Amino acid sequence: MFYNALKNECPLPIDPFKALVSPRPIGWISSLSVDGTANLAPYSFFNGVCDGPPMVMFSSAGRKDTINNIEATGEFVCNLVTWDLREGMNVSSTGVGAQVDEFELAGLEKAPSSMVKPPRVAATPVALECRYTQTVPLLDVNGVAQNYTMVIGQVVGVYIDDALIENERVQIAKAKPIARHGYMDYSVVTELFRLERP
Repeated sequence: MFYNALKNECPLPIDPFKALVSPRPIGWISSLSVDGTANLAPYSFFNGVCDGPPMVMFSSAGRKDTINNIEATGEFVCNLVTWDLREGMNVSSTGVGAQVDEFELAGLEKAPSSMVKPPRVAATPVALECRYTQTVPLLDVNGVAQNYTMVIGQVVGVYIDDALIENERVQIAKAKPIARHGYMDYSVVTELFRLERP
């Protein structure tokens, strides 16, 4: 099968793009509003973009509380979503007003961060504390602004549960991170393999 994506000619009833760009890590972003209300939301268009300095990005459809908070306060935290936290992550995706604390909505405990004000999810084994660097509006090939915005932040602090560290390496499969696919599909990482570069 081939289809012209510019003309939106996909013959399938649901666009398969997100099922093809997969698996995608989930950016479970915690932030604070100016008045101190905590916000927690998952983003499946998320990834690291460089490591010197370490930086991450996430992309949001529409302008959401997360972006407003980050631009206003300059800080956020990326929490690793694991198998054990999948239900809480799903609940935190509920569309609610800015006055609602999604930590409380999902029954998740907060833990203080070390270098930024937004809290992390207490039960997550990995959290990246970030400072905001820029917002990038996404344009199509004709230069027309789309309904998506990318936010980039620099990682300034890293929390890792000591239980994941063995022989001076992080054993991320022990955390059972989950990833997003298309439709309503997810996967869980339980084992890794190594390939040495030639």
